[in-house]
Amino acid sequence: MIEQTQTQSLPPVKQVAVEPGRSISDLLAAMARTGFQGKALAKCADVLADMIRDPEVTILMGYAGSLSTTGQYEIINWFLERGYVDILVGTGANLSEDIVDGMGKPYVQGSAQADDAHLFEAGYNRYLDVYGREDDYLDMTELIAEYIVTLEPNRPYSSREFFQGFGEWLDAKSIRSIISVAAKHNVPVFCPAIIDSPYGDAALIAKSKGFDLILDGVKDYVEFMQMSERVDDTGVFYIGGGVPKDFIQLFAVTADLLYTDRAVPNRGAAKTREGTDETYYPHKYAVQVTTDSPQWGGLSGCTFEEAVSWGKENPAGGFQQCYVDATIALPILSQALAERLEGPRTRKPLMD
Repeated sequence: MIEQTQTQSLPPVKQVAVEPGRSISDLLAAMARTGFQGKALAKCADVLADMIRDPEVTILMGYAGSLSTTGQYEIINWFLERGYVDILVGTGANLSEDIVDGMGKPYVQGSAQADDAHLFEAGYNRYLDVYGREDDYLDMTELIAEYIVTLEPNRPYSSREFFQGFGEWLDAKSIRSIISVAAKHNVPVFCPAIIDSPYGDAALIAKSKGFDLILDGVKDYVEFMQMSERVDDTGVFYIGGGVPKDFIQLFAVTADLLYTDRAVPNRGAAKTREGTDETYYPHKYAVQVTTDSPQWGGLSGCTFEEAVSWGKENPAGGFQQCYVDATIALPILSQALAERLEGPRTRKPLMD
């Protein structure tokens, strides 16, 4: 309950003035004095800027859904190129469907009220109001299969290893994508649900040619958690929720299980709790843009306040969620950061 003394010093809501030539960053600063999701979006920009400026923070980005079809993936590349992301965890869709565009086969604008039977006959797949050709999608899948058969047989790969090699291979072919940009800038990329995507389909194509791709989920998890040894504080930025959010949230609470003394080597002070010998390293900063609501109990809409009870977020840190379409929030947030931040960020190496 809010006490009367707390309400006496609350700042007033201020009206947003229309100002020609106003920057996005300045507009968000004005929105921070309003309410609802406008205020939340402005607060997200503030926390992201603090996160990026903090030299002791390792930044993990979760990129869920199928946003690379909607004109968003170059924004992710901008984050990667400027060092604003240290570890990227994505869905297989987001980490593959941009390759279609990189191959020179763009998606096209359509309508959400389309005749879908006609689209099927005409060879188009519909992503709400964006269309992509099925033959282009298959060309992308065949391209992934072409890479797969170059791999070492009978060797288990983590998704991080797979994407590093694939990104370098794509870069050599001058195919620009999130994976090729991440590889070029040595940003580790993980995809815990990689098979549920064109990568799984490409593995089937490779199998038809006699090559068995082995992707090791446990190896993936171990590699990911071992990076905890090389970080101090962490900040997280979630676009959507899903598996990428869950995977990254666990970075704060389960890395200690790799070690017999239940403590991550080389990390600072950890939190403990009654009844367990585990140690916890809550994220110092957290930002999420999502359209999932918390009342259904799923992780995608789960509040950071709830995550505090798990030891995943630091209640003394900075966190903010905004319930809004990512295709609205992501361009606004990135433009505001471009206006507020002076230049690229120096990243700390997480792998040999």
